[in-house]
Amino acid sequence: MVGIPGSLIRLLGAIPSSYLRYFYLTDVVLQEELSGAHLSRAEEVMALERQLLELYRDPSLDSKPELLEKRGGAFYSEAAARLMASLHAGTGDEQVVDVKNRGTLPQLPDDAVVEVPARIDRDGATAQPLPGLPPEMLGLVQQVKAYERLAVRAAIDGDRSAALKALLANPLVGRYRVAAPLLDALLEANRAHLPRFFGKGVKTAT
Repeated sequence: MVGIPGSLIRLLGAIPSSYLRYFYLTDVVLQEELSGAHLSRAEEVMALERQLLELYRDPSLDSKPELLEKRGGAFYSEAAARLMASLHAGTGDEQVVDVKNRGTLPQLPDDAVVEVPARIDRDGATAQPLPGLPPEMLGLVQQVKAYERLAVRAAIDGDRSAALKALLANPLVGRYRVAAPLLDALLEANRAHLPRFFGKGVKTAT
């Protein structure tokens, strides 16, 4: 696993997703970002996509551009094709997909979305039984899920209080004196795309 120390894998007894580097190796990832080209990942991807779209304008293009390798998301196309084939053929094979929790992980709400092994057939995906998460994993999962649910509520309702609570729940923020000005800066920078936060009757953080 690129970027995940073997000692951490042995400690957890599991192979973490590469995204978990942000939580388990926050200082390392931050240093990598600061020592890079001073572009956020979002800015980097946007620049790559502009170049890729320009390449795709060429009707004679008949091979995958090398630039696509830098975009990320490797193997997603293969996973998507395999999932569609299984849904169509009703193969009943097991794949890792996003489904409603519905008790699969009893420590999370039933309506939470979880990414777990599931049996795939023509009726869709049926999550397979899993053991409960150990405490060293459960805490992080619950905290991130709380952040996600609060962020969704904030986005739907234009609720600044929920947005601030979301940042406080996020393991990468979690400090009020950081979260409050960060929220103000994020909302102002994206004002044109977030009318619910600036209209009449908006719920403000107190």
